[in-house]
This record gives sequence, C-alpha cells and structure tokens, in this order.
Amino acid sequence: MDMFAAIRAFVAVVEEGGFAPAARRAGQAASSYTRHVDALEAELGVILLNRSTRRLSLTPAGEAYYPQAVAILAGLEEAHRSIRERDGPPRGLLRVSLPTSFARMHIVPFLPRFMAEHPGVELDLLMSDEVINLVERRVDVAIRLGALDSSSLIARRLAPHRRIVCASPAYLAQRGTPETPADLADHACLTFAFTDGERRWRLTKGEHVEQIRVKGPLRANQAEALKEAALAGFGVVMLPTWLAGEEIAQGSLRPLVSEWHADIGRAGAAPSGESGIHALYLPDRRGSPKVRAFVDFLAERFGSPPYWDRAL
Repeated sequence: MDMFAAIRAFVAVVEEGGFAPAARRAGQAASSYTRHVDALEAELGVILLNRSTRRLSLTPAGEAYYPQAVAILAGLEEAHRSIRERDGPPRGLLRVSLPTSFARMHIVPFLPRFMAEHPGVELDLLMSDEVINLVERRVDVAIRLGALDSSSLIARRLAPHRRIVCASPAYLAQRGTPETPADLADHACLTFAFTDGERRWRLTKGEHVEQIRVKGPLRANQAEALKEAALAGFGVVMLPTWLAGEEIAQGSLRPLVSEWHADIGRAGAAPSGESGIHALYLPDRRGSPKVRAFVDFLAERFGSPPYWDRAL
C-alpha cells in the first residue's frame, strides 16, 4: 500500500464530501479512491468513514485521525517545499509575523522595494502584537521587540530596542521639567498596561539603578495611544525610540533624564541591555534563501545605528 496516497485519498474524500466528488476533482476513477481508503482502514484496523447512499461522515476514529492526516500531508509538503527552495534565488511563499505598529512604520513602507528586488517571493504578513508559535502557524520568520525568552529559535539582532522618557513642551511648561529619576514620581506618567498591574520605570546609569513607581491619568495597552496622549500634553511617557524618534527630532516631544537608560521595570524582566529588535526563525529555515534575503534586507534598511535613532 502507498501510505501517502491512501492518506491523501482519505483527506480528499472528507474535504470533498464523498468518493465521487474527490475523484472527479482529481480526474480519477472513484473506485481508486475507494480502494485507497479501504486499504488505509485495513492497515489501521478501524473504520474511518460511515458510508451510506445518502451521506458520508467520519466515525469517532475518523474524527481523531483526520486532523493528524492533514498535519502529515502539510508537513510532507513543507519538507518538499523547503528542499525545492533551498538552492537558487529566493522564491516561494514567505510567511512573516510582525508587531503591528513597528511593521506599519518601519517595514511595510520598504516592502515594495523588497518585492521588486525579489520578484519570485510572495509575502504573507501576519500583523499582530501576539507572540505566536512559529511551528503551529507555519511562519518562516518573526520580528520580535524587546528581550527574548530562551528558546530553540535562531535569533538575529537587527537593531537595539531603546526607550526614552519624554513629554510635550506644553506639559513641561505647566508642570516643570523633572531633573532626576526620582522627580518622575511626582509627575503625571502615561503607562503601558500590563496584566499584573505594575507601573514601574527602571532607569540605569552605569552601575546605578533607579526603580521608580509612577502614577498618572492614563494606562493603555497600545504604545501609539500613549504617544498621542503625550503629544496632547497629558503627561510624561516612556516610549521606544522607533516610535517617538521623529517627534523628538521635530521638538514636539522633549527627552527627559536623557543621561539615564530607560526601561519598563517588571518582575522577572531581563536586564535592559538584552533588549533588541530581532528576526527569529526555526533552525530548519537557516539555509532558506528567501528568509536570508528578507532578514538581510531589513538589516540594511534599518542601518547601524538604526535610522530612527540617528537624530537622537
């Protein structure tokens, strides 16, 4: 028995709703599909399909087997695809996971150039701030911001992930300018909303560390909302430089306590020096021309230091 042919026949019959529709779509005889499924059931020692003249349905064994069969075929196709694409120029579908705001500002504007340079690559962008499983979502490369958790993924650092404390000139004119980290405790601070409720900023200068418990009129789980509130004069904010660099260069936001390195202090958080903007991919994508082309392209576009930090 050709096991893969039998599994393909079983999946096709389920997806098309019958032996005849599955065979008709493939341009084959329905009897060949019947033989394949019969042989698969004999090999497994179970009945996978309830057959009747009116309808076809999965047995409990078939319901358990079907998703695994789909996964087997997807894995086989992925193995074939990765080998086919390993040699030669970048080509094929490239699935990329991207954080939404960062992608909108610093990746999507460059994609027409990437696609012009690599016309054989088709991009599938998954834009979300959720940390997804690369295997389950069949993602080729993910861009992640901040400190990395320990994992078996390959990581390439593309740029530092710096944060900066800042406020609008209008706010500072009304409330005064904080001169030290401790002064921030007396200001209206706009903070990122974590599920643990912590509102603490961590500032370092050399070996000296200050942990400041901050308070203010607004929390949000979206950094762009905090930036807009700061621009409107609502308070002091800590933002990544990739998000606030342009406003700081233009003077609509002014950096504060700039001799201190700023980070969000959370229980169990990695030291700020480990933070970065990384491209992550599975070990079996290491030799993929399309992954390498995409990651190299982003590293070149961002530069060193990254273009959003040069005005700072």
